[in-house]
Amino acid sequence: MAMSSILNADDIKKALDAFAVADSFDHKKFFEIVGLKAKSADDVKKVFTVLDADNSGFIEEEELKYVLKGFAKDGRDLTDKETKAFLKAADKDGDGKIGVDEFAGLVNE
Repeated sequence: MAMSSILNADDIKKALDAFAVADSFDHKKFFEIVGLKAKSADDVKKVFTVLDADNSGFIEEEELKYVLKGFAKDGRDLTDKETKAFLKAADKDGDGKIGVDEFAGLVNE
């Protein structure tokens, strides 16, 4: 499933452009700009499924690094610092990965 079938392509581009510089990523602002905060719980789960590249039911640290590419192929990789901060913000149970409920909670913060 393509992210553009869930979210508006212009919003995706705006969000990626807003965080094009390394170490500028802010998940709260990103989810707001990309329009994910305004989406239904079902759509948030669909986005999670797209980002869960290995279909494990979790977004692991390695997948988080490429999260912006999940929104568009030309998205940049997150830096190690950004990846770790994103994981820390989302991983409420401390298991080192993000489950669908943790992801939904992060989006709706």
